[in-house]
Amino acid sequence: MDSILVRGNGPLNGQIPIAGAKNACLALMPATLLSEEPLTLTNAPRLSDIRTMTQLLASLGVEVSALHDGKVLAMSSHAGINPVADYDIVRKMRASNLVLGPLLARLGHAVVSLPGGCAIGARPMDIHIDALTALGAEIELREGYLHADAKGGLRGAVHEMRFASVGATENFLMAAVLAKGTSVLKNAAREPEIVDLARCLRKMGAQIVGEGTSTIEIQGVDRLHGATHPVVTDRIELGTYMLAPAICGGEVECLGGRLELVESFAAKLDQAGISVEETERGLKVKRRNGRVNAVDVVTEPFPGFPTDLQAQMMALLCTAEGTSVLEERIFENRFMHAPELMRMGARIEVSGGQAKVHGVDKLKGAPVMATDLRASVSLILAGLAAEGETLVRRVYHLDRGYERVEEKLSAVGAKIERVKED
Repeated sequence: MDSILVRGNGPLNGQIPIAGAKNACLALMPATLLSEEPLTLTNAPRLSDIRTMTQLLASLGVEVSALHDGKVLAMSSHAGINPVADYDIVRKMRASNLVLGPLLARLGHAVVSLPGGCAIGARPMDIHIDALTALGAEIELREGYLHADAKGGLRGAVHEMRFASVGATENFLMAAVLAKGTSVLKNAAREPEIVDLARCLRKMGAQIVGEGTSTIEIQGVDRLHGATHPVVTDRIELGTYMLAPAICGGEVECLGGRLELVESFAAKLDQAGISVEETERGLKVKRRNGRVNAVDVVTEPFPGFPTDLQAQMMALLCTAEGTSVLEERIFENRFMHAPELMRMGARIEVSGGQAKVHGVDKLKGAPVMATDLRASVSLILAGLAAEGETLVRRVYHLDRGYERVEEKLSAVGAKIERVKED
């Protein structure tokens, strides 16, 4: 099993290219099921989750070709589509449930296993089921599979979600574009990934307005055609690499970064004493002077502070001046990285959905274990600023969301390598 070995090595300087968004790409890929014509995605990230979605789509009968070293995905659903998404693939990744809406819209029926993924909370499927049921689908759970039918076809409806779920918003969008009549989704998620999906669907001929707001309106059409679409920049990878010079010192330019993707996060960095400057090519980040200031953080749906940057922000605040309070409002069980950071000398008190981080002068390298995707990279960031060596184990989580992390960090001066362990 692979591990990541990090040696604290002082300031980082240079440029880091930011990949296309994993979460956007995982929603865009199932959109190919909505048309018999080809869908091509450019700026695709090269990640294990993308390979898993490729396997899932292939099992449904989609032809998928990875071109230009995996940065371009050419997909075609012109052949017969299999409506069954098997457990052996779906269990590997929660985003697999995003084939449910497109399959229902295209075929009128689908059989999709309940999904798997990181152990960071229940993330229930009932929000998805309620959204699709509103469009006329009949869905029941049998032996771990969702059996969904829309015998007379999906029909437009007004539906208000009890929680602004990104995945349920995406499933509703992809189902509603081929439904008869007008659909309105209230309390819709507002994330950039939703906006990116809507833009792609519009290129394919869908009629959608309101993406990026809490109310999205969709006028159903008879069919969609092919399109070529660039995947939006990954705001979570962007935020992660913005934290590298914040933690270690130095100055790093994140190529492809846009402030509009990380405004609330950048505002917290500003409070902490970190400068974020827009450039022609991206965002340039550096620490203003001295130690980082303690700040309080509350995770919220977009445009609030992202839950997927909470673990990385905690790594920064471990050596801040004063005490910071982080409140996690999106997922339960998302402070599992705290005990690992404490192995490195951090002072953290966790109580329910809240963590108090008392800043220390220095972290010390130690063997630690990644518990989920974002926790793994938070431990790497902490290791970059710690004295001595940090060995991060179980980094198979890391490869789900960060492409070539050792290469990108090494290019700006980090001492980091992947090592094989028995």
